[in-house]
Amino acid sequence: MKLFPNTVRGVVFALEQIFEQGYYTDKVIERLFKANPKWGARDRAFVAETVYEMVRWWRLLREISPQQDYYSLFGTYYLMAGHALPAWEEFKHVQADAVRKGLDAVENRAVKASIPDWLDAAGASGLGALWEPELQALNQQAAVVLRVNTLKNSREQLKNRLAADGIQAYAPKGYPDALVLEQRQNIFKHPAFKEGAFEIQDASSQLVAAALDVEPGMRVIDACAGAGGKALHIAALMQNKGRVLAMDIEGWKLKQAKLRARRGGVSILETREIEAKTVKRLRDSADRLLLDVPCTGLGVLKRNPDTKWKLSPQRLEELRGIQQQILQGYTPMLKPGGVLVYATCSILPAENKEQIDRFLASPAGQAFQLVEEQHVLAHQSGFDGFYVAKLQKG
Repeated sequence: MKLFPNTVRGVVFALEQIFEQGYYTDKVIERLFKANPKWGARDRAFVAETVYEMVRWWRLLREISPQQDYYSLFGTYYLMAGHALPAWEEFKHVQADAVRKGLDAVENRAVKASIPDWLDAAGASGLGALWEPELQALNQQAAVVLRVNTLKNSREQLKNRLAADGIQAYAPKGYPDALVLEQRQNIFKHPAFKEGAFEIQDASSQLVAAALDVEPGMRVIDACAGAGGKALHIAALMQNKGRVLAMDIEGWKLKQAKLRARRGGVSILETREIEAKTVKRLRDSADRLLLDVPCTGLGVLKRNPDTKWKLSPQRLEELRGIQQQILQGYTPMLKPGGVLVYATCSILPAENKEQIDRFLASPAGQAFQLVEEQHVLAHQSGFDGFYVAKLQKG
């Protein structure tokens, strides 16, 4: 693979923005592409993949790179990826033999897996023997998974339509609305996306709406809706009949949800910014309540590798406090006899089962009973790590 100075400069600029300015990888790449409109599809793919993989392996790269400047770190990554480096002045310190020896000498698991020590300790404590295979799975590149919008087309119809345009996808077992692309590509440019025929949503994430067991005509509240991905899935499962109230503390995310609903032909979605008085007004009003709470996102490190560099033990504790506050504060919106689903894209018991146990032992949880829970691990499912708990209110 031939390297070009302008795209390598783009990678270096992106890394500076991520590690020195603290910006999120996806936003940095988005801005970088806008600033370089002449880059072709191959250039964009090279830059995006290289930046994501370097962010993923950042600790390991810093451990074995001969110098800590961005070009040396890039050269180290490029050699690790199995390519030969050109004889550029910027790469003069990077030797293939030295990189190979450095890689072979690494024995520390946290360094080898490129995660912070505290996170390695937390994972080992929470998952025991499952932590090591999970860690390996979370360092793989994520698949591109579509959620078929069944209001617009069936899974088979979409699969055939994509195949007619040379895009191969397969239907994974156990995920009735999912299609997985055989090869990574920018599927957003396909007309089917603009028509609302599908959304991008990992297969594990699709289990969340399914756990609610919704029926047409129900009133459902998604109280931490964000940009509405799961709320749209709920609406499709309800055949666009009933009412889905998508709530969040961030108004700009709800605007995104409205746009996506319009594109997807969803007419039963309402949005509302959530606050204490809103919760009071909606007491005992929902047949189903989804609490897809803020979390560490450790189950989706494949997609968001920069998460591990932004987290800290203190942030984990803050999030645990928020999760419990949401469980305690939002559950009165559910009718007696209704179903609550608590979900995270984390794999840590501290954010999952421990939170449910704590809630059930509290006065607010006395009316609830745990019906089932799903601990979805990346190395077992092949998709993201998730936790889904289904509770019924007596």
